[in-house]
Amino acid sequence: MKRVVITGMGVVSPIGNTVGEFWNNIKANKHGFGFVDDIVAEDFPVRIAARSMDFNPEKHIDKKEARRMDRFTQFSVCAAMDAIEDCGTDFKDVDPFRAGVIFGVGIGGLNLTLQEHAKYEEKGPDRISVFYVPMMIANMAAGTISMRTGFKGDNYCTTTACSSSTHAIGEAFRKIKDGYLDVCIAGGAESCVSEFALGGFNNMKALTRSTDLDRCSIPFDAERNGFVLGEGCGALVLEELEHAKARGAKIYAEIKGYGATGDAYHMTSPSPEGDADAAAIKNAYTEAGLKAEDIDYINAHGTSTGLNDKYETIAIKRALGEEAARKVVINSTKSMTGHLLGAAGAVETIATALACKNDFVHKTLGYQVADPECDLDYCVDGNREMTVNTAITNNLGFGGHNAALCLVKYKD
Repeated sequence: MKRVVITGMGVVSPIGNTVGEFWNNIKANKHGFGFVDDIVAEDFPVRIAARSMDFNPEKHIDKKEARRMDRFTQFSVCAAMDAIEDCGTDFKDVDPFRAGVIFGVGIGGLNLTLQEHAKYEEKGPDRISVFYVPMMIANMAAGTISMRTGFKGDNYCTTTACSSSTHAIGEAFRKIKDGYLDVCIAGGAESCVSEFALGGFNNMKALTRSTDLDRCSIPFDAERNGFVLGEGCGALVLEELEHAKARGAKIYAEIKGYGATGDAYHMTSPSPEGDADAAAIKNAYTEAGLKAEDIDYINAHGTSTGLNDKYETIAIKRALGEEAARKVVINSTKSMTGHLLGAAGAVETIATALACKNDFVHKTLGYQVADPECDLDYCVDGNREMTVNTAITNNLGFGGHNAALCLVKYKD
């Protein structure tokens, strides 16, 4: 079995479009929430989203090419190319069939579909763009990254709602660990903030209707009332350790374990028992050769919805046991980024890797009111400079999909 390390990272997010900017804003506890008055009607109940307002695709994509990519694919290409630059090599010396791309996308080109459907309604089917289908499909992120890099190994898209990119990273980890690949770009992207998407999530009571930018995404708080819809992308270069060492690569963290389970319970609600999510977490740290008491930190799914935060707390207790669960430090990056849907796991894995590397756990922003049903240590009093040798990042998706990764501080 091979060891798998993270050697490059790229990010597009509401709090920064480079890893450095993203991490600096996390340390400064800056959120990326803003009003959406420009895209919703005056009487629309949802007023806040988390958009990547300063994103410019021209860093890596020329204008003509950008017009033939949906925004989620633009995010993906830019974050992936940043990750390649960050890792210090383009891997041209690697057999291209041993270099892969596994990228998660939950929805894909929803806004493009709305745009082209409007053309269809007004002018008929002949006016639908010839590029509509290849721009809209969710797998085009992985496909386009492979075209850019020349990677010809495993190339596919994981679509498991809000756990999509965690599954993508986990699958890439397994491909390298089991010897099928030497390197893989893994992560995920999403961009579907619109009145249509906000309406759909709002009608199922998933979104906050708060108008307070500082109290809209408040995971584990008793007054939480829904998530903030966001957009973004996280891309990670995963590499076999000996290959990374041979070229003198910098290493952010090591991935040691992966767990994936299904609730078999409900379309949108996590299981009240928390058993399947607990199994995913336990499988991840068990594969890493660790025990519950070894876990220092958990980057939780922490959506700021009533059911998720309550049931995720139950799952953590089941996964670690009551005593260890009360000692572990937990936070939610969504308290700053909002919920990035299919991109959430990748962006949160980047935050977790940086926590391991820098021995720093950010606070869960916006928390004020304790919930007796969420009674663990959610890092609400401020950032913590603490030793992070072992960490779990956990994500759940509609349909009952659970995915967890175990990251550890790299030690030769």
